[in-house]
Formats: sequence, C-alpha cells, structure tokens
Amino acid sequence: MSQSHLPLRRVFVLATTLFATTSLSGCLFVTDTTLMDPAVFVQQTAPVFAVPEYADPPSNNPPPMPGAIPHKRQLYPTDFHQTYGLPVSNPVHRTMYEVMRDEGHTLPAIPTSRVDQRFLRQEVSYQTAEAPGTVVVDTRAHFLYLVQENGKAIRYGVGLGKAGYGWTGRGVIQWKAKWPRWTPPDEMVSRQPDLRQFAASEGGATPGLNNPLGARAMYIYKDGKDTLYRVHGTPDWQSVGKATSSGCVRMFNQDVIDLYNRLPAKTTIVVI
Repeated sequence: MSQSHLPLRRVFVLATTLFATTSLSGCLFVTDTTLMDPAVFVQQTAPVFAVPEYADPPSNNPPPMPGAIPHKRQLYPTDFHQTYGLPVSNPVHRTMYEVMRDEGHTLPAIPTSRVDQRFLRQEVSYQTAEAPGTVVVDTRAHFLYLVQENGKAIRYGVGLGKAGYGWTGRGVIQWKAKWPRWTPPDEMVSRQPDLRQFAASEGGATPGLNNPLGARAMYIYKDGKDTLYRVHGTPDWQSVGKATSSGCVRMFNQDVIDLYNRLPAKTTIVVI
C-alpha cells in the first residue's frame, strides 16, 4: 500500500474501534483514547464488580447466578451505620435515605452521618436561565440540580469522572431504565477476558445491589446519538461527592430513584 493511503486506513481503523465501544449500557466517553484502559476502569469503578484477583475467598455459599456481580468489599461496614448512624438532628434525611424496597430489591440505608451534608438531597436557591425541569450537572461542585420554579432547585450530590473521563454539553435524557443491566464495551471485553461473563452476548451484568448502574439509569443523547454518558445509581455511596467514576454521574440509589420519578421523557440536561 502506498504511503498516501495510510491516513485513510488509519481513519477507518479508528472509526471501527470507536463503533465497537458503543453499548447502550456503557459508561465511557473520552476524548483521549489512551485512557480507555480496562485496568484503569476496574480500579476506578471499584467496588462495583470483581475480577479474580479482587474476588472474595471461596466459601460454602452457593455460586452466584450467571451475570451476578460479587462484592469486592463490604459496602456497608457495620449494622451500626445502617441502623443507628443516621443524624438525629435532621429526621428528613432519616426518611429519605432509610432502607428502601424497590422492584424486588432491598436497598440498605445510606449512613448519612458519614456523608458530607452538602451532598444530601435538599431544596436550594438557584438562579439560572435554564427552564424549570432542566437538569444541570455542575462538575466542579459535584452537584446535580433539578431546576424548579421561582429561583429554586432540588440539589443532589453526585460522584463524577476523573480528569479525561467526562463529557460536557447540552443533551437529552433519551430514555430511562429501572434496575438496568450493565455491559462493558466490546473493546474492553476483548482486552480483559475476565469481563466476558458480563458481555452483551452473555446478557450483561444482572441487575442488583452490586450492578455498576445501580437502581436507575438515565441515558444521555446529543443530536440523536448516544454519548455513552449516564446519570445512574451506585452501590458505592462513598463515591458521591468525589471524582472516582469513569465518566458518568453517580448518585445515591435513593436519590437516583427520586430523580427518575421526577423526570419526564426527553428531559434536557446540561453538564457544565
């Protein structure tokens, strides 16, 4: 092949690779493809799914169902924090973040006494030119705002991606899912065979308490195309308010259920 045809061939290979990463349940959108490293993804999405070197030691428990994601560490360290660790000074938070039964799943209480109070759900004053009903994600402050009437907003704390793992702009929440399945992008599976059990061909990761997408997922599109950017729940409550994910917007499961119930179809979302 002549030297003049090399650029065209490289463009074709790059386009094929990008197409292969597209998955409705994916959660990666990066402009620097050198960051799309499975080892980095495994580290940054801990503890939501396991690979052999992180897996729990063998026990007498029955094997998990196909597609189930085992714990990498205990997400709720003690019964004290689940039952008695909630702040007595704010009974509203006790109600919002207590044990919740939803769609056949039981979500543990969030130990709010161990959470920065700024990141708990609350109504705040919020001046914006965006119309009521718009979702605004402030990536610097780690807040998600649902704009209300009269200069108000419902504010939620969120966990976000580290530098290079993100997306900004204006889009539309094209569709929403309760207890979604998660499938790693095909390129990730090919580079890390341990994740093949969660591949799309295997049906993805079973919905449940350890699933990376949590109790709800909202899928963001721009100009009719999937951005691979999601607003979703997380089993790792400690990641909220921090930069620990691989690009998507993580919320407490109790909060993402609340947001899901408030959003109509085709909601505008702005990520700044």
